[in-house]
Amino acid sequence: MSIQKMISEHPAVGSDYNETLGLAVKHAMYCAAICNSCVDACAAEDMDMSRCMRLCSDCSDICTATYRVASRRTDENRSVIRAMLALCVKACETCAEECEKHDNPHCKRCAQMCRECARDCKAAMEDLHDEAVAA
Repeated sequence: MSIQKMISEHPAVGSDYNETLGLAVKHAMYCAAICNSCVDACAAEDMDMSRCMRLCSDCSDICTATYRVASRRTDENRSVIRAMLALCVKACETCAEECEKHDNPHCKRCAQMCRECARDCKAAMEDLHDEAVAA
């Protein structure tokens, strides 16, 4: 199933599909899943990973809320979507910074996904801002 196709089939979107926002939605979904998996892997580590687990859980929840809100385009809710994207950037950057402190494969993968998600959310925020200015 394609996120792009699903969003573009919305009657209020159609040919006005925002590619950058679609990529941010997709990566927020992936990031939520990877952060959730990282929490479980951290729980199996021998060291205290409680801070990492909390930040990954927060990031997963925020990414989930972000992709859910950003995939709905009814009522031209650009300002709400931009706010969610900004929060997602902050959560992802915070999670990545913590995961980068740990030398294990699951945290390294999580940090990488968080960095990608933050980058894509920033790009989507810029595109949504440009859409609002042009409108």
